[in-house]
Amino acid sequence: MQTEVTQLMQSHRSIRRYTDEPIPEEVLADILACAQWAPSSHNVQAYSIIVIRSAEKKKQLAQYCGGQRWVENCPVFLVFCADFYRLKLACDMHGTDLAVDEVENLLVAAVDTALAAENTLVAARSHGLGGVMIGGIRNQPEEVARLLNLPPLTTPIMGMCLGYPDQDVAQKPRVPARGVIHEEEYRTEHLAEVLEEYEAISSAYYAQRTGGERAEGWTKQMADYLQKPRRPHLSAFLRQQGFPLK
Repeated sequence: MQTEVTQLMQSHRSIRRYTDEPIPEEVLADILACAQWAPSSHNVQAYSIIVIRSAEKKKQLAQYCGGQRWVENCPVFLVFCADFYRLKLACDMHGTDLAVDEVENLLVAAVDTALAAENTLVAARSHGLGGVMIGGIRNQPEEVARLLNLPPLTTPIMGMCLGYPDQDVAQKPRVPARGVIHEEEYRTEHLAEVLEEYEAISSAYYAQRTGGERAEGWTKQMADYLQKPRRPHLSAFLRQQGFPLK
């Protein structure tokens, strides 16, 4: 049984073209308040959000994100950062050390940041806005950090374009539920069948969307995408930012 909220969430689409209509301040404030009410492990709240409206900064960030023009053209671009700098200040207030050399802390920050971002996108859509997550913000993290004046112990996790939609795109199919949802334990015996099914579904989707120019399905795309390391420079950047990961 669906509710208005679940219908909204299940109608997700990535929107990359926007009208020129600005986002009212009170709307954006409401959206960002929802971000702050996302769940947070131990209430650590290890994230910060940078709101970008400057045309020049959006243009620069679009280049850093791999030439994604929607970053430049959206009315508001948000940068979600994992943030232990604020927590370092809290520790300094009480004369304690901040132990950030464990993978657990980075995972907590990444999860906190992602939860805040998802709350943001759902809240934005409830106001009639559309958006798209931008992982390309991690392409050139040093340049992003310099542009946004990021302090130590922070790192960009994702960006988000927001604006009023100026396109109507088909919803991209997801992996069939029985390949994702497991009862009581992880079941593997049916996954090959599910992947074959999803390959056919996703292949048909891309063929229709591109007018036959592209027809490889999800499994082929993932096999190509995951066969080489992604953003190997991030480890060095994180250490540079003060995360001495063990």
